[in-house]
Amino acid sequence: MKYDNDGLIPAIIQDDQTSKVLMLGYMNEEAFSKTKASKLVTFYSRSKQRLWTKGETSKNYLHLVSWSLDCDQDALLIKVNPDGPTCHTGSDTCWRETNEQSKLTFIESLEGVINNRHEDRSEKSYTSSLFEKGTHKIAQKVGEEAVELVIESMMKNDDLFLGEAADLLYHYLILLRDRDKKLEDVVRVLKTRS
Repeated sequence: MKYDNDGLIPAIIQDDQTSKVLMLGYMNEEAFSKTKASKLVTFYSRSKQRLWTKGETSKNYLHLVSWSLDCDQDALLIKVNPDGPTCHTGSDTCWRETNEQSKLTFIESLEGVINNRHEDRSEKSYTSSLFEKGTHKIAQKVGEEAVELVIESMMKNDDLFLGEAADLLYHYLILLRDRDKKLEDVVRVLKTRS
């Protein structure tokens, strides 16, 4: 890790779930060590000339998920789960952006949940029970949900229509996982057709 002449390295803080950049801070070797040990992000305050753990006053802690160095080893990317707004102004980010999960990021998270149900099967999990029944049952379920969606599309009830659309998408993602594929594989095919 390459610290600057003041013994500091910039640390870009990113929400692990939403991928939004929350803030930029600086760490010295002690702050970085404390962050790894406590799992709470700690910076070196250039104005106060001391270590400070984000959230020590506001209780809006940044819980360490992972960290990585850039290619030059002179900047850190710290992925976190925040307890609340990150900026001292009360904003979600220091760029006054709302820290919300994008639609695609949510789908990726959902694929992660489905993958977990596939890998670590639980008797209590509906999704795991589908994987236990095999591809035939999963494909049959996708077909049933597609038919239900078609029926609801003609009934003009938006809530029921959207509910069936969500059911179809969820079961479709299960089928993709059963076949060791992801939605990004389907997107790749669509891009070749555009």
